[in-house]
Formats: sequence, structure tokens, C-alpha cells
Amino acid sequence: MTEPVGLVVGTEAASPLRFSVGIAPAQFLQLDDVVVTERALPDGTMVRVAGVVTNVEAGHEGARFASDVFLIEQGVLPAEVSEVAEVTVTRVEPEVYVPPRPGTPVHRASGEQRDGALYFDTMGEAKVPIGLGRDGQPVFLNFEFVDGTRGGHVSISGVSGIATKTSFATFLLHSIFNCGVLDREAHNTKALIFSVKGEDLLFLDYTNSRLRAGQRERYAKLGLPAAPFANVAVFAPPRPGDPSGTPDVRARDRAVSPFYWTLAEFCEQELMPFVFADGEDERSQYTMLIGQVAARLRRDAKRVGDDGAITVSGVEARNGGPLHTFAQLVGLIEDELGEDDTRRDWVAGSTSTGSVNAFLRRLRSAVRPLSTIIRADLRDRGDRSLTTARAQVTVVDLHNLPDRAQRFVVGVSLRQEFRRKESQGTARPLMFIVLDELNKYAPREGDSPIKQILLDVAERGRSLGVILIGAQQTASEVERRIVANCSIRVAGRLDPAEASRPEYGYLPPMQRQRATLAKPGTMFVAQPDIPVPLAIEFPFPAWATRPAETGEWTGVDTGPAMPADPFATIPGADDPPPF
Repeated sequence: MTEPVGLVVGTEAASPLRFSVGIAPAQFLQLDDVVVTERALPDGTMVRVAGVVTNVEAGHEGARFASDVFLIEQGVLPAEVSEVAEVTVTRVEPEVYVPPRPGTPVHRASGEQRDGALYFDTMGEAKVPIGLGRDGQPVFLNFEFVDGTRGGHVSISGVSGIATKTSFATFLLHSIFNCGVLDREAHNTKALIFSVKGEDLLFLDYTNSRLRAGQRERYAKLGLPAAPFANVAVFAPPRPGDPSGTPDVRARDRAVSPFYWTLAEFCEQELMPFVFADGEDERSQYTMLIGQVAARLRRDAKRVGDDGAITVSGVEARNGGPLHTFAQLVGLIEDELGEDDTRRDWVAGSTSTGSVNAFLRRLRSAVRPLSTIIRADLRDRGDRSLTTARAQVTVVDLHNLPDRAQRFVVGVSLRQEFRRKESQGTARPLMFIVLDELNKYAPREGDSPIKQILLDVAERGRSLGVILIGAQQTASEVERRIVANCSIRVAGRLDPAEASRPEYGYLPPMQRQRATLAKPGTMFVAQPDIPVPLAIEFPFPAWATRPAETGEWTGVDTGPAMPADPFATIPGADDPPPF
């Protein structure tokens, strides 16, 4: 055992769950250090008490006034400097809850003692390295509280741009995929990542040119490769006004596939509710119309050709089609619902004109934001479906889409993957969903189709193998049931006002204060089987996080297949030349 760092003090009462340590003159203790002491029982049993330092105070013993410090420094007034560390108990072995006795030596825990104090010895093969502690040693996450065995889902909170929420989320995925916890399932485990802020997440399969030797050593210490993700597929919406459907990205110059939904898919899959996917819908009177119109389109819309165009039966001949754009489809619905004679074929019961008009206004306002991703005016290339089947990690770039289109894509994609896992009939292999701005998609107030899907994921997902890794600036604005179902809670740099909210009750007062000062890369991780949240620092990403960092491309997905005739994707290419 190492040299004692101090003794249990007697001037402050020790309890079975908390005690104080007088630090020896040649020693020091810092926040988050792990310490251990022992207590002998009358029958000879030795009780080992381990804990984490949660506060350290220094002061003069013998001074009465603040100004005494000057006299003490001059040697006029005798006094001694004392340092006292507060320790929160994390583990007692055997479970005989007695306080440590004053004067008992306290040691800094290392090796097996540290593993025991932090319950790493009970995790077995479920240990996932998530960073290094303040002592420079690895800190682990119990994967059984992530994969659905004993719990599921991860909530990450922090200030935008400083808390490094998405960087930690991707590092956590990297660790899960590479630490061996998935064993033979690693290859088939999937991750779906929504990129909502810029193109920073589009370079996961590029090496990071700024990764230095010191950071590589930190990866080695964690037992992880300092390498980017090897199997990544990137999807982006078509560039507006581009007749060939080129993906709308700027910085990534390879292996990007376009995605959109055809009008036929929009009708067949009843995607109309996601056009109205915002938190205000529950206060509106037209929500009943949405399902009725979607059902009518599913029943009467018929595919025409290979590009996903449709005709609609049972409507005025001038409206029936073929329809190639979302604007044309909206125009048909406006004409049909605008007339009393035709409206009854679309909506049942006595629907007020005000509700119909409100529905049509909202539908018309969706034409501009959604026309890029709901269309049938591009030649079918057979590779524009948003799917997670092609790669281990699928990144969907949304940052160029308007807010309403982002909501549509997130809602439809989540429903598609959730239904796929339901039909699969088994929880393994797992599907991870990484979604930033969770407070936008599942706000505490209001209701929407996306929020209902996210609630379903939070409440039933762990049994189906769908694991949510949600990030948000303010956990206090996220639906309570979603946050409550997250077994792992992580906080980076927090706004002082946000840190005082009850959603961060898992952080002790000192850690709440520290969270307002945390540097990028520092996170506080709370997990059910460790009584105290652990402060960790995770390594600098080994993959590029912005265009300036891109090094070598290591991916395997080459993007969409090139058509035999590139000009065949341009409308009008079959027309005879004008000469």
C-alpha cells in the first residue's frame, strides 16, 4: 500500500457515508481523487471504506481575523496551515456501515483498490473506456446500462460550442465499436447520426491531421485505436435547382449519396403527419384532417413510371396527374378540399371551414421547405433512399435544410429504423441513434409525431435494441420521460442558470459549480452503479471534425453508383436535339 496522504480528522464528525481527511504536509489531494481507508471491528474483521474527494479546503489554524494572515506571514502570530479534504464514500467492503475512526491513515487508491472503489471490478466484460480521470487512469462505463441489459440511453447536456457534446457522443461510439464489448456483433451494430450544425460530422472516416503523439498515447492508455471510423456512409439532400440531384454539400468531396422521398413513397408510407411535425400541433384544430388526407392518398395514389410520380384516382380529371412535384400534390389537395362537393370525399364528419383553411395554410407553407426532399422530378437512379444498411455508421446531413424539412427527415428516418427493429424481432445487433438539439425535437411542452417516436424509443427502445444518444443545451427543456429513461447522464460545460435546475440533481453541489467552468473535453458522467459522478477527459478526436483537419480518407463506402449514362439523370435528356 502506498504512503498515507493524510489521516481521518477528529474535529469534524465522520459518518459511514462521508468523512474528512487532514492532508499531510508533503502530500496533496485534488477533487476526484480516489482514496481508501480501513476500520477494524472488535471481532477482527477489517472494513475497507473507499470514496472520492468531493471538496478540499485550506486554512490557518489559530487565526481569528482575515488580517491575521499578514501577521502570520511575518512570523508575528503563530499559526499552522491545514488542508482538509471531504470524501464521499462510494463503496464499503464488507457492507458493515461504520464510520472510519479519527487518526486512521488514508491512502490514495490505485490498481485493484481504485477499481474496487469505482466498481470497475464488477463490470466484467461490460467495461467501455470513456476517458481518463484526474489521476490519469482510465475511467469506464458499464455497458449493461447502455445496451438495454439493465438500462439504456445516454443524455448529454452542455453549452453549445464549448461542451463538446457531439464530440463526446462520437467518441463514445468509437469506444463501443472498438473496445471489444460488442464481441462478434461489432460488425453488424449500426449507428445513425443526424448532422444538424454544419458539416463537422461529415468527416468521421478521415484521419485528423491535428492529432499529436500525446493524444495517441491517451488512446493507447484506453486500449483504443487512434483511428477514424472505418465504415461510414454519408447522405445529404439534393442541391436546390440541380436537375441531376447532386448532394448539397460543400466541404466533403467524395462518397456522398443524395436522399429524398418520391411522391409515391410519401403517399404509400403515409408521411403527411411529419409535414406538420412541430410542437404547436396539439393546440390546433386540424390535426384530425392530417390522418384522413394521408389515408386517402395511400388508398388512391398510383405510381406512374420509375421516377416516383403519381396519379390520384377519384378526383377531378384536371387534378389527377401525373404529379411530379410536391407543389403539384399540394395544389391537388387545395382544389379538392376547397370545394364542398369534393371535400366530403377526403374528410369525414362535419369539419369546419376554419379547420380546413388552417390545414391548407400550413400545408401550403410546407411547399418551399419540403420540395427538395419530396419530389418525383428526378430520373430514378435506384440509390437515393436513406438507409443504414450500407455502413456501420450512417451520417445524415441536415444543416442545409430549413427547420421544417429537418423535422420531417428526422421523424421519418426514426420511424423507419424503429419499425425495422420491431420487425427484426431481436434486440441484437444494436442500433444507436445520435441526435443533437433534442430539446427541439422532443420539447417539454407540446406534442408532435417526432416527439411521440422519441418517447417510444426512450420507453421501449432498449428492449428492441434501439439506443438513443441525445444531446441538448438544456435538459430542462426536454420531455421529462425521455430524460428519466436515460440511464447514463453526462454534463459538459453548463450555463450557471441551467446548472441550478433540478434536472442536474445527479451532480453534487461542488460538481455543479465546476461544470460552469469546465473546459472543452471535460465531462461529468453519472451512471447507476457508481454513487458519485466521475469527472473525465476524453481524447482529442482521431477523426476530422472540420474541413481544415481532414487528413487521409480511410472509408470504404464510395457513395452512389454512377449511372451508365450520366446525362440520363437530367430531365429532357431523351428529347431529340434541336438540329
